[in-house]
Amino acid sequence: MRIAIVAGPDAGHAIPAIALAQRLVAAGESVTVFTGTAWLPGTGPTRPIPDGVAVAELPGLDVLDTEDDSDAGAKLSVRAARMCTELVPVLQADPVDLVICDVITVCGGWAAERLGIPWIELSPHPLYEPSVGLPPIGSGLAPGTGLSGRLRDRLMRAATTRSRAQGDRQRGAARESIGLPAASPGPAARLVATLPALEVPRPDWPADAHVVGPLLWEPTRQVFTPPDGTGPLVVVAPSTATTGVADLVDTALEALDPTHTGVAVRVVISALRHGDRTLPPWAVAGTGRQDALLAHADLVVCGGGHGMLAKSLLAGVPVVTVPGGGDQWELANRVVRQGGGALVRPLDTETLRAACLAVLADPDTAAAARRAADGAADLADPVAVCRSVIDD
Repeated sequence: MRIAIVAGPDAGHAIPAIALAQRLVAAGESVTVFTGTAWLPGTGPTRPIPDGVAVAELPGLDVLDTEDDSDAGAKLSVRAARMCTELVPVLQADPVDLVICDVITVCGGWAAERLGIPWIELSPHPLYEPSVGLPPIGSGLAPGTGLSGRLRDRLMRAATTRSRAQGDRQRGAARESIGLPAASPGPAARLVATLPALEVPRPDWPADAHVVGPLLWEPTRQVFTPPDGTGPLVVVAPSTATTGVADLVDTALEALDPTHTGVAVRVVISALRHGDRTLPPWAVAGTGRQDALLAHADLVVCGGGHGMLAKSLLAGVPVVTVPGGGDQWELANRVVRQGGGALVRPLDTETLRAACLAVLADPDTAAAARRAADGAADLADPVAVCRSVIDD
């Protein structure tokens, strides 16, 4: 089976796409990942693409002067239509049997529709479809209980109706502009790449949605050497998203300073881009395998992006999140409700210090983080889902 995986260039989307490709190639399938040029082989020492996985440039990623990339509706519709028209001839030149497209890179699904081939949607995080049983995604709220709670959720959902309807109109017009019907038939299946612990039960879970667990891949072969000592090992991982909180690293270093905390922590700053800064002897910074690092960590301080949260919880490491924009607020609150971490917002040194010390001292939080990985064994096989779509 020949498969094209389409994903945007942000690490939170490109990495799960490459991880899925790695799984499919290991199962004997032929896969090309279309994404940003930063992930092409040979673009840097942190890009050792897995053997057998082909990576190609996703055409149309550059924003045109006539496009408003700050308008989410336009980005997910008008720009997607243009990218679809550029992707179709690429897929025609090297035909595939199946397209898998990232949930926000909808040009992949549209191109598959134009070509008359099946497609699958990949959510590199929990399912964010609206539900009649949940408050709007992004609110960070738990589902309401009792009459007042259910009324709250109903009113909040109603308040989002106008913006969703506007998005539907934009998307329909964009689809019609490239010869597709306004209403999409939708994907043949959905792969939800998260931990069950980060999902929220809903009464209307789609029958075509399959929780397959986090799709993780380490974009480097380097390993970290933590600072010497026996104190708690804290990993500080600033967000890779443009909506992440700024100054997390500097604030975390100030907050964790042993001269203020009395705790001889060892800090590893893990980031694709860590910049140049003078570090104290109890801290190091660089790019290395996070999975190997987390096997020895006692705490993670991060922005709340799904990739780092999933890695941390799979390793049984509690987290302190400092969420920025996007879905980070939603995810950070889910972790707090699960019990595996704490949330700091807004960011300041004293609040972050107190949160880190509280989590390090609390065995219940660490135990909850370990429990978050318990459901990882009860997952669908993404390779089997892909093959079932073709067999049907």
